[in-house]
Amino acid sequence: MSSRIVRFGVVAAMVLSVTSPVSAAGKRPDCDWTQWGQNAAHTGQSCAPGQRDLQLLARLVVDPFAEQEAGESQFGGYIPVHLPTPLADGDGNVFVLRKGGAYVSCDSPGSGTPAPCGQDPGNLERQTWSVQALRWKQGELVPTWSYTSDWKPSRIVGKESLFQSAMSEDHLYVPGAGGTVLQLAKDSGRLVQRINPFGRTVDPAAFTAGGLTLDDRGTLYYNVLRSEPAGGLDDVHSWLVRVTPDRTVGTVDYRTLIPGAPRATDLCYEEFDGDDLPFPPAPQPDGTPTLPRQSPCLSQRAAISVSPAVGPDGTIYTITRAHNRSGGRNYGYVVALRNDLTLKWATSLRGILNDGCGVLVPYGTEPFDCRPGSALGVDPYTNLQPAGGVDDGSTASPVVLPDGGVVYGTRNFYNGSRGHLLKFDRAGRPVADFDYGWDITPAVYRHDGTYSMYVKDLNYGEGPHNITRLDANLDKEWSHTSTETRNCERLPDDTVSCVDEGRHPNGFEWCISAPAVDRDGTVYGLSSDGHFYVVDKRGRQLEKVFLSKTIASAYTPVTLDPRGRIYAQNNGELYVLGKQ
Repeated sequence: MSSRIVRFGVVAAMVLSVTSPVSAAGKRPDCDWTQWGQNAAHTGQSCAPGQRDLQLLARLVVDPFAEQEAGESQFGGYIPVHLPTPLADGDGNVFVLRKGGAYVSCDSPGSGTPAPCGQDPGNLERQTWSVQALRWKQGELVPTWSYTSDWKPSRIVGKESLFQSAMSEDHLYVPGAGGTVLQLAKDSGRLVQRINPFGRTVDPAAFTAGGLTLDDRGTLYYNVLRSEPAGGLDDVHSWLVRVTPDRTVGTVDYRTLIPGAPRATDLCYEEFDGDDLPFPPAPQPDGTPTLPRQSPCLSQRAAISVSPAVGPDGTIYTITRAHNRSGGRNYGYVVALRNDLTLKWATSLRGILNDGCGVLVPYGTEPFDCRPGSALGVDPYTNLQPAGGVDDGSTASPVVLPDGGVVYGTRNFYNGSRGHLLKFDRAGRPVADFDYGWDITPAVYRHDGTYSMYVKDLNYGEGPHNITRLDANLDKEWSHTSTETRNCERLPDDTVSCVDEGRHPNGFEWCISAPAVDRDGTVYGLSSDGHFYVVDKRGRQLEKVFLSKTIASAYTPVTLDPRGRIYAQNNGELYVLGKQ
């Protein structure tokens, strides 16, 4: 089947009049896109069929600093921010991010002057994060209210982390300052209450981290980090917070949650550094393997941009890591808790993989090869069995599977900075892995008594770059390969200018942090080539829609509303696509 390439006129205003399509899904609460990954399990599947013959229905700026942010990026124009997924319900309400405030660019990228500038935490604090409420009325997406949160990105890691709200039938829950959550009335934006698990005072050292999650019972879950020395070390304290519908607040302390996890003053291995390449270094004179230096592990804490997941049985899944410099790469855990916040199981991400030297990394003399003679399967950066990495630069979150298992996407550097998708059964035992592309929360498609998952399967730098469908055992069913090689940009007169610079002969990366899949198994996602793609359940490309600009993308999620309209983001703008 040939794909349909769509180009549309630029709409300067935020409101665009169209004829609203008739929904085949009807109004069902389970069709609402309420949070990261659509639902509490993060499966990313809508009950609605996605619309076809896509046209532009609305376009609005969500990040006015995108061009400046891209200019500071060390990755060649990518936007180094985490954009949340828009929220949408069957009543026609849509809630999106709107950034404001000020952004100071550095004199030259990475220079740090005039301080603070660029991605410096002090510069991030000049910005504001708001929720913009919109509503479909007679075919127009009309703004209704806006609320500016007092939330700021944490100085703990100096990254712009995920600002992800969650939606119930009557309320919107928005990250707030000091580890709090702001409960707003959906119809007006009125502040109902500030949820503060630590008392009445808003603690400036605390930080609401990652996405908010609402389960089917209306219970809220989220993570909090707070700067807090431990044993004389520059450490953090971290909690999982639970808020029930009757406003009962409970917390669990990540420092003491996991038996056997390293504590703050324990020593953890880092990675090799220096110029003695290829790694791992040669053995010691007595023949024993050379290992990296050790440093205090610091405390276990939540990953900065992870969203907890909740299964149908009420089990809560979250991701932790040691706080020290290398703790994310080497000392992470997948954690399951009962709904009373007692530990069900915790599985270390160490000791699962064995695909380093001689498997995914060849022996040789090039810098990124493995030193000949090193042990089979080890991570060349540690000379130890590889560990699944928990990266604070990733929004990857656990996904609860129909068979009761859970998957989580890790990051590893020895396999070309790709990472692994790891599957655990309902008891926390690792049962499968797939070497793929990091920073993604897979979408799950139930079919024929089983299920499949959609992931991005990237080969950074050289390509090819794929959207891959995996079966329940993480075996590949098919891949759809990126083939666009041109750099394109939409000009002010609405023409699209494309130039093939020869820099991407094997296509562009897929910029998908959380794809959407409709009820028929069709998957929706954006590529860094600037196009939005629709690929059916057999891997056939159905539509290809150019948005704004090549490369100027953060890793972004996709939302489907109950009518099958599509919400995608490129170059700091939100595009709503559907049928006229």
